[in-house]
Amino acid sequence: MAIYLYRLLRDLFYKFVIHPLGLIARPVSRAEQLLSEDIRLKWEREQTLLKEQMVLKDTEEIKCMLQVGQLQEDTCMSSNMQYYIAGVDISFVKGDDVTACAALVVLTFPKLEVVYSDCKMIELTKPYIPGFLGFREVPFLLELFNDLQQRRPELMPHLVMVDGNGILHPREFGSACHLGVCLGLPCIGVAKKLFHVDGLEKNVEHHEKIASLEKGGDTFPLVGSSGRVLGMALRSCSSSKNPIYVSPGHLNQLEWLILIPESTSESGNKQMMDKARKILKTYTRMQHEESIR
Repeated sequence: MAIYLYRLLRDLFYKFVIHPLGLIARPVSRAEQLLSEDIRLKWEREQTLLKEQMVLKDTEEIKCMLQVGQLQEDTCMSSNMQYYIAGVDISFVKGDDVTACAALVVLTFPKLEVVYSDCKMIELTKPYIPGFLGFREVPFLLELFNDLQQRRPELMPHLVMVDGNGILHPREFGSACHLGVCLGLPCIGVAKKLFHVDGLEKNVEHHEKIASLEKGGDTFPLVGSSGRVLGMALRSCSSSKNPIYVSPGHLNQLEWLILIPESTSESGNKQMMDKARKILKTYTRMQHEESIR
């Protein structure tokens, strides 16, 4: 309600004071052009309701996976269990901002051997609005998991890595949180770019911290102005200087993110996401070529 009143007063101020006096013309953002106020408020309410179901606490499976990844099987009662980790991503057809391909790849953990992959051509009709990515992409990702549940239920993953953000988000509920709550599975957000929230930005201090990441597996915490740790910047491998930004989404906590480098090989996380993207891009290209024949 407070947000709605602020925007209403702001718009009235511009309409009856600023514009009549010819002072400035308020620029209208692309997001404002694409998303009506009613839809924005509806999505914000839905995010709030979904966020109430979010749990930032490790499941027992996650705890055992950490121990297995650190070669501490003797401390875990479920060490003989086969664990699975998944990666999901959506890639657009070049030159088309509607037609895309959604991909799901399931791998064993910690060996990262592909045991299942699925791709589906989709049409993303909802606009991309920063902060509301879940409403655009999650429904299609849920379809992939529903198919997995029907075809190979024994391969349902114990952890899902999402190409997006978890609590590193303006309302601390990014697409990884959204997907995790809807699935009831642990999810982690893995983003290529830093979401500028809670005072976090790519300033001189941030670049100095990036420069301090000497090798693959090095990390530093993403601490907002509020003092809250929203995730980690992780150098995924020594050959890449740019970090990825990892944040908890659902049914896991920050400790897992800190131990990611120790739970896999140095390039394990990059390897897993690269496998997902390679399968996705190959399938997207093949489908696109087929459609234009």
